[in-house]
Amino acid sequence: MGKLALENSIEQVVSLQKEALWGRRSLELEKWAEREKVKKRDKLTMVLESFAVDAQLYPALALMRRLQIPTQFSCAGVSLKDDPLDHSLYAYVTILESEQTEQFVRFASQYMKHRVLITYEPERSRYDLSSFFIGHNRSFCLLLHRCTKAYEEHANVQG
Repeated sequence: MGKLALENSIEQVVSLQKEALWGRRSLELEKWAEREKVKKRDKLTMVLESFAVDAQLYPALALMRRLQIPTQFSCAGVSLKDDPLDHSLYAYVTILESEQTEQFVRFASQYMKHRVLITYEPERSRYDLSSFFIGHNRSFCLLLHRCTKAYEEHANVQG
């Protein structure tokens, strides 16, 4: 487990990616930063419990809510600005710490493997699950939805 310093806090990397994957991620970030960004279309949102959420993440977020996994933030766009109302470099979901969340995070780590970066912020008692690679936002959203469905099936079998 790694740790990243964030202002006056420590963010703990929960998922374990191999060194080669971190290298690939760094190269992708460099190339992405140099490339011209062209807006292809407006961000699509849907309403979930009176909140506008990214349409690509909506199916996973709706299922998480049904499974009592409390989400706080989410985004699936790509832009230089990390603005949850506009776009974000990586697709991500922030979920609040709870017993249900802990079980889901362990399951997601095993299910999504190297394609998910999971970090934990102890001061805020929350996890961030994000796409590990740039440009994989749509596939991350689909994978997160499949993971959440598999978790629901697993929970039903267990319990």
